[in-house]
Amino acid sequence: MSLDADAIVDRRRLRRKLTFWRVAAFLVTGAAVLLLLAWLAGGSPLGKGAAHIARVEINGVILNDRKRLEMLHKLAESDAVKAVILDINSPGGSTVGGESLYQALREIADKKPVVAHIGTLGASAGYMAAIAADHVIARHTSLTGSIGVYIQYGNFKGLLDTLGVEFDVVRSGPLKAEPNFFSETPQAVRDNLQAVINDSYDWFVARVAERRNMTDAEVRKVATGGIYSGESAQSLGLVDALGGEKQAVAWLEKERGLPEKLPVITWAARSEIDGLPFSARIASAFGSGLAKGLGTSLNDATTLLPDGVTLDGLVSVWHARQAAEPTDGPGGQ
Repeated sequence: MSLDADAIVDRRRLRRKLTFWRVAAFLVTGAAVLLLLAWLAGGSPLGKGAAHIARVEINGVILNDRKRLEMLHKLAESDAVKAVILDINSPGGSTVGGESLYQALREIADKKPVVAHIGTLGASAGYMAAIAADHVIARHTSLTGSIGVYIQYGNFKGLLDTLGVEFDVVRSGPLKAEPNFFSETPQAVRDNLQAVINDSYDWFVARVAERRNMTDAEVRKVATGGIYSGESAQSLGLVDALGGEKQAVAWLEKERGLPEKLPVITWAARSEIDGLPFSARIASAFGSGLAKGLGTSLNDATTLLPDGVTLDGLVSVWHARQAAEPTDGPGGQ
């Protein structure tokens, strides 16, 4: 009987130890998965409660991004964020997207120092975002500028005439539903579009003049829609200095009195998967990782469309002409 009692006690002890280690392993695994999800979502939140410099990446086409605007508002209100570095690599985007981003960045700059660093490309609405900062830095070979606005539309009248297809339309006024793709654009319609373009262009020029301490005439002299290298942009007064993030941090320490060696932490807008159940986020993270391993992205389907197709309204974006087209200078007029 004594041996049986000892065996029972040993089994209970062993069971308790196994239970403890199973729970511990589950908690450690869960914590690791949560950290991985946070990293995949755009940067771990760890450390954001301590004093730091926020890095905001502005990449790709700029649209009116509600989630990014919400993130920028939270950043502006965070006492832990002592300064902001804008890491810009964008050809521009819609005029409304550029305007809303510019205004959100200016609201941040009213509360804490902001410095912009232009990488490969910071043109049109990308440059508009840069001038919202207190100090603008670019690489020697960065492409920037392209100050201007345009609208483009197709016209298939010649093709439709060849096919023998005609379109009729009944409208309330001569400018309604114009321009269209099945008839020549009347001069009154062109004049109407030009007036809208001029209004947006004047607003852009005024922002550059205000932020770069230039006269209206000085801005219009360089605001031809053309792009400039970082070095040329500096000589024209469009950027302040040449360099990268290291120089941006040094400027914040020297000119704005930030403590040395503050960590730089990336802030990113919440992704679509943040509101999904835990299991769905795991599946999404796995799919994203697989896509990265294949050298593609789950969001690359839009690249199947020609440039500009997914942009509605006025556009402030620079793109190089295709080699098959006649070249008459950079786009983005």
